Amino acid sequence: MIKRRILFSGFFLFVVGLCFAFSGCSQKQNDKNSSDNHTGNKIHLPFTKTVASLSDIGIAVVAPGSYGQEANGCARGISVLEQRGFNVLNYYDHAKRYQRFAGTDENRLNQINSAVNNPKVDVIMALRGGYGASRLMASLDFERIARSGKIFVGHSDTTAIQLALLKHGAISFAGPMVCPDYAQPDLNPFTMRHFENVLLNPSARLDWQGSGNPDVNVSGTLWGGNLTMLASLAGTRYMPDIQGGILFVEDTHEHPYHLERMLIQLDEAGILRKQRALVLGRFTDYHLSPFDNGYNINAMVTWLRQRLAIPVITGLPFGHTKDKATLPIGGKAQLISKNNNISLEIRYYPSFKMIK
Repeated sequence: MIKRRILFSGFFLFVVGLCFAFSGCSQKQNDKNSSDNHTGNKIHLPFTKTVASLSDIGIAVVAPGSYGQEANGCARGISVLEQRGFNVLNYYDHAKRYQRFAGTDENRLNQINSAVNNPKVDVIMALRGGYGASRLMASLDFERIARSGKIFVGHSDTTAIQLALLKHGAISFAGPMVCPDYAQPDLNPFTMRHFENVLLNPSARLDWQGSGNPDVNVSGTLWGGNLTMLASLAGTRYMPDIQGGILFVEDTHEHPYHLERMLIQLDEAGILRKQRALVLGRFTDYHLSPFDNGYNINAMVTWLRQRLAIPVITGLPFGHTKDKATLPIGGKAQLISKNNNISLEIRYYPSFKMIK
C-alpha cells in the first residue's frame, strides 16, 4: 500500500510539473507575441497591388484635424489629384466645419471609418494638419485600420494617427496632403513626383546634401514625423517602441529652444538612445529675437550632437515646405552620409505595380 501511495504521489507531481512547464511555455510565448505586437517592429507584410492605371487607385480625402482655410482649396486639391489620374473619393464637407476643426469629433471619426470601410479606397490622404487628431485617438480602432491595408498619407498633426498605426503593425506614408500640397497655385514637381514614385515602386531612394554632417552608414526601421506630435505621444499607449530605427522629425512655428526641449524629452524617455540615427527635416516659420543672443537652429544642432550618443543628420527635404519627400513610416531604410552627401534608400512598404 505504501509503495502504491509513493508511486501515485510521484506520478501526481510529474503531471503537475508538466502542467506548469506547458503553462510557462505558453505564457512566455503569449508574452513574446504581446511584446512583438507592441514594439512596432512586427510589421504586417506589405502588399504590392497590380493596377492598370492610376485611376485604379482610390484616394479618400479625410480631415482628422483642422479645416481648409479656403473654401475652394479642397476642391482645387481634389481636381489636381484627379488630373494626375487618381480616383478621388471625398469625405470632407467644408460646410460642416466646427470651431477650429474640420467637423465635430464624431463627424471626423465618421470620415475616417467610412474611408476604411470602403473597398474602393486604397489610400487615405489627410486634407491638412492643424490640430484635432489627438481628440480622436481613443475612439479609433487602430487594429482594424491596420488590417484594412489602407495607406494613410499625411504629416503634421496626422503623425499621431500614423504612429498609432505603426504600433499596430501598419506602414503609412509621411507625405503630401490635399491642402496645401495639391491645392496651391504653384505645385511643387518634386513633391508630386516623389509621392507617385514611392506609391508605384517597392523601393525608393532620396538624395540630398547637407554641410557639417558626420559620416554614417546605418540601417533600420524608418519612422517619425512631426516632433510636437512625437513628444505628445511619449509615454502613451499609442507610441511604438522602435529599437534600432532611423528617426526623422520636422516641425513648424516652433522656436529652436522648443525643439531642443522636445528632443531632450524624447532622449530622457529613452526613445532616442534606442535609435541608430536622428534625421532632422525642415523647421519653418519660427522667429528669433535679440534675446536669443546667437542661439539658433545651428547652435541647437551643435549642442544636440554633443549630448546624444547617436549621429544627427540634417537637411532632409521633408516638413512644412513645398519640396516634400514621401517617407514610408515603418519601412526598412539604409542611411548613408559621406562627405556631406546623404542618401536614404527605403524598401519593404506597400506599393502599386502598373501593368505595362
